Amino acid sequence: MIKILAACGAGVNSSHQIKDALEKEMKARGYNVSCDAVMIKDITEGMLAHYDIFAQIAKTDLGFEVKIPVVDAGPILYRMPAMAKPVYDAVEKVIKDNGLS
Repeated sequence: MIKILAACGAGVNSSHQIKDALEKEMKARGYNVSCDAVMIKDITEGMLAHYDIFAQIAKTDLGFEVKIPVVDAGPILYRMPAMAKPVYDAVEKVIKDNGLS
């Protein structure tokens, strides 16, 4: 199972939209993905060590080096397929490039 962490400011809306969208699209593309949603302020280096991909809503300085692939997932929130597709493609590329499938 591929584990993705989505994060936003409050961890209750945008990150959950990203979570739901990524799980649905990656399943449709044939990947077994589980995504969690959290408040960005709660992310620690130890937490990220348990995930394969970090789907951030916007570029964020977490105060430490992120050692897993990062995908900017904010465009998913516009609910426009033309804006979301590049995010899905980027996640799929990370999966393939890192042998996560």
